[in-house]
Amino acid sequence: MSTAGGPVADSRAASDIAVRLCEANFARLVAAGTGDGVAAAALLADALERQGVAHQISVVSLPDTAARNTEADVTVALGRPVAAADIVIGTDGDPASHTAFAVVRELDPSTPADAVVLALAGTVAAGHDPDEQLLAAADVEQRPGVAVPTDTTAGLAHSTLVHAPFSGSAPDTRDLLAGLDDGRAVASAVALAVAGDPAGVARGTAAVERLLRPRLGGPVGTVGGYGDVLDTLARSQPGRAVAFALGADLAVLSAWREHADCAHTAVREARTGRYDGLFVVRCDSNTPVGTVARLTRDYRSPEPVVLVVDGDEAALLATPDAGVDAGVAIETAADTVAAEAAGTTLRGRARLDCESSGFVLAVREAV
Repeated sequence: MSTAGGPVADSRAASDIAVRLCEANFARLVAAGTGDGVAAAALLADALERQGVAHQISVVSLPDTAARNTEADVTVALGRPVAAADIVIGTDGDPASHTAFAVVRELDPSTPADAVVLALAGTVAAGHDPDEQLLAAADVEQRPGVAVPTDTTAGLAHSTLVHAPFSGSAPDTRDLLAGLDDGRAVASAVALAVAGDPAGVARGTAAVERLLRPRLGGPVGTVGGYGDVLDTLARSQPGRAVAFALGADLAVLSAWREHADCAHTAVREARTGRYDGLFVVRCDSNTPVGTVARLTRDYRSPEPVVLVVDGDEAALLATPDAGVDAGVAIETAADTVAAEAAGTTLRGRARLDCESSGFVLAVREAV
């Protein structure tokens, strides 16, 4: 069965959302299990704390339903649909972090610098460029190089902002960077590796721009590295992701490396099939399907829509110009087989209780 609920409130202007939140005695923030969703929730939670409004954060990954487990005056859905939500942010393809930041500015124009960095990190995690309002507020330095959360070699080897022949291998990354002693040379080497990858697609040359010329700031040194770590944590350890976004000093890089290595290996070793408008990736069990879908869409897929299946889970991801509503497509497919699914305009997730081949066929018919 599809888990699609009934209609929910439309996204509202930031000023209207701010007024509604200020009037609440208790606000429930329901975030998608993504770096963007968690960043948006942390931004609003911090602002509500300063306003004296009680609140609760729940990270509920798709396709799980976000059933109300506590009484709240206002329920805000961030980056995912939520039945009976009063406010919905970030389900139409735009980052939830963008709107959340605009709401924070309405609540308190003297927004802390950390909030700006977190909004930028959420935007990177969502695969978008920051909007004009966010850029105007971002007093952060940019430098030549790559946006990684640790030293350059280890950072590039494990980054999920890029997939290239060196990805997932520290020795291969070390060979790529041998003799390079400045940021511009490193960035050029990475860009050339992506452009020259025989298994790559043209889309990758645009996607890799998120990794280059990093903005400095945040708990791991670069905004892009922050977004990368936050997204992997949100998908694998959502409780730690929330704590990290709220400023807790956590040792998170080992979890980031483990998630990244698994994703890069899956992209490289997966069995693939190409259909009209759809690229299907079949992986082994316990694969981080959401990250694999993003890396495949951005760096490997010749089609605008990617479906990743690993036996009991599936992720569907579309490019903004694909002309496909990923959420509708995956829910439609789930309704024809033994599966539950939910999604947004650009992404969907499903839990399978059927043969994956049957679900793949249903998605092919729905896309």
